[in-house]
Amino acid sequence: METVKYLLSEREMPEFWYNIVADLPVPLPTVLHPGTKQPVGPADLAPLFPMALILQEVSTERTIEIPDEVRSIYRQWRPTPLYRARRLEKALDTPAKIYYKYEGVSPAGSHKPNTAVAQAYYNKQEGVKRLVTETGAGQWGSSLAFAGALFDLEVLVYMVKVSFNHKPYRRALMETYGARVVASPSEETAAGRAILAEHPDSTGSLGIAISEAVEVAVQRDDTRYALGSVLNHVLLHQTVIGQEAMAQLEQAGDYPDIIVGCTGGGSNFAGIAFPFIGAKMRGERDVRVVAVEPAACPSMTRGKYAYDYGDTAGMTPLVKMHTLGHTFVPSGFHAGGLRYHGMAPLVSHLLELGQIEATNVQQLETFAAGIQFARAEGILPAPEANHAVAGAINEALRCKEEGVSKTILFNLCGHGHFDMTAYTDYMAGTLKDFEYSSEEVAMALAGLPSVG
Repeated sequence: METVKYLLSEREMPEFWYNIVADLPVPLPTVLHPGTKQPVGPADLAPLFPMALILQEVSTERTIEIPDEVRSIYRQWRPTPLYRARRLEKALDTPAKIYYKYEGVSPAGSHKPNTAVAQAYYNKQEGVKRLVTETGAGQWGSSLAFAGALFDLEVLVYMVKVSFNHKPYRRALMETYGARVVASPSEETAAGRAILAEHPDSTGSLGIAISEAVEVAVQRDDTRYALGSVLNHVLLHQTVIGQEAMAQLEQAGDYPDIIVGCTGGGSNFAGIAFPFIGAKMRGERDVRVVAVEPAACPSMTRGKYAYDYGDTAGMTPLVKMHTLGHTFVPSGFHAGGLRYHGMAPLVSHLLELGQIEATNVQQLETFAAGIQFARAEGILPAPEANHAVAGAINEALRCKEEGVSKTILFNLCGHGHFDMTAYTDYMAGTLKDFEYSSEEVAMALAGLPSVG
């Protein structure tokens, strides 16, 4: 019998998160205060995050222990399965071996609860009563709403307006878990009102929604902000994915030649890739790592590596990252979770160091890949995950053209059961590709802050 899925027992779930900062050959650039442009300290971040997360954000330790209470909740869906995509291999007629780690088995349907549960736990430990956040496609908002219900925390979610309208069932799931969901930009915040005054028909962006959430978070002592991607501690929490994949591939007697991940802010990409990149940087095993982003929001492939704000209003600390400019508002394409102007500083840094590659794909190609995958493997991917599927298929077809057999691993970071409007639009032929002119990109980058 040919094995299709590789499973770990609950006892084999990782006990530690892996911190790639410990293995970087060149340290990350300093994070700067948005007002003074000086390096930030823990006190500067305290209005936004509990101290435990701030310490994780700046940690240089290679491993950080996962609290028992967090691991006990993880057990509800972790370890997640690793699949060998044998039917997809056959459909592609490729000599490549394709594996995918499936994170859609979590209660919220994606990888996001890996950090949502951890963030809710640390906030609860510090006496926080309310969490405020943003969400694009709604997978992060759903996950934080789920975690908030577990820890009896009030959750307020600013959801990017285009996704708020496209994904009513994702919004309903958040409300089922007990969260309040507001379309962003909204009239509830100064940041939202300013955007609407200038652009009354604004479809929103993650940068705008972050501005609204941060503004609300700092107004009450019992409230903190939670972020679903980009920051070091968020990427740290996702590394359970890659650690499990390592153990499962060992079961299969295999190791990836190529790792593919979709990238918007960087969290699921980091989750699958960082443990393998760490092994590569320590000189243990080589691997080629490909980050796939949407052509409609190409921060790594067409952006600039520079200091920029994480939000549109310029309220967040300045980090050095690949960015399209914090004022950039991407078109309303369906992969809402990838509609972010910047890339995680750690992912950006690895690209600058030559440890990873970046490419972009158009919307129609990703949906074609997702449907091909669903018809072969039976799982309907989220539009975000379709970027990884497309990247993996492209690599498998390259193996076919070159007549070589390589092992490809990708992260299927979530299912598409709440994204049927997008699939319906694709099959009706109403979706289109988006491309930005060099002038449009240059205009967005012209607003980058000046940092000495």
